Amino acid sequence: MKSLEHWFAEYSESHQHPVNQRLHKICVPLIFFSIVGMLLQIPVELGPIKLGELLIAVALGWYMTLGPRVFLVMLGQLVLSYALVYVLSLWVSPIWPLVLIFVSAWAGQFYGHHLEGKKPSFFKDLQYLLIGPLWVVRGLF
Repeated sequence: MKSLEHWFAEYSESHQHPVNQRLHKICVPLIFFSIVGMLLQIPVELGPIKLGELLIAVALGWYMTLGPRVFLVMLGQLVLSYALVYVLSLWVSPIWPLVLIFVSAWAGQFYGHHLEGKKPSFFKDLQYLLIGPLWVVRGLF
């Protein structure tokens, strides 16, 4: 099992360009928010819990393996995302705004990696998709 420091060190290798770093600080939270929002829109129910909620719980379990502080930080980001999705749903059906945010933020990510000249880390290991939101707030650790 890799330590958080190891994950951050490897992730940082392909995030050295200052513009790429700034884009990640904007785009990663937007991607996280949009993914949480889209997961919450999945209508499949598995007893008392929806499929999207189960997937979110699995991700939180993975974060717990990195330590209680990581878990709490990601739980905070999750609660904020839930609240924003709820507020968005008061005005419109959230799915299309979430898809637009998701696509736009990924465009920003790929542009940043184009400037960087390196592939996104998740091409190496999909778990880096879970590391990105932590890397953005790494000053909290």
